[in-house]
Amino acid sequence: MWRQWKTRVVQLKHDTFALYLASRDPRVPRAAKIMAAIVLAYAFSPIDLIPDSIPVLGYLDDLLLIPLGIALAIKLIPDDIWCECKTRAAATLSTKLPRSRTAAIAIIAIWLGAAAWLTWIAWKILSAQP
Repeated sequence: MWRQWKTRVVQLKHDTFALYLASRDPRVPRAAKIMAAIVLAYAFSPIDLIPDSIPVLGYLDDLLLIPLGIALAIKLIPDDIWCECKTRAAATLSTKLPRSRTAAIAIIAIWLGAAAWLTWIAWKILSAQP
């Protein structure tokens, strides 16, 4: 059973990267690109629909929503393009993982913005007390 989970996780990793490649392919329909962007943004975002700190439910959304979103996006992508993207993803992931400086900056900016907002809220609350 553990091997099946491990195989499935590796498959999801490859499918996620193949979906990223497909979202950048000009031959992919616009609806598929939009769906892929939504799925990828949710998968890599540090912000979840249900926080992971909530027991069971926190991870359940990741275990259900991401694979379902990937499956839906795959259905919208033409088969020949999807096979090509999967092949490219497997070749790329076997050598090294891609890195995006823009994504890292965006995630850091989101966290800094959230921290600044919470600090401002705390300051307002504490300064309003007598």
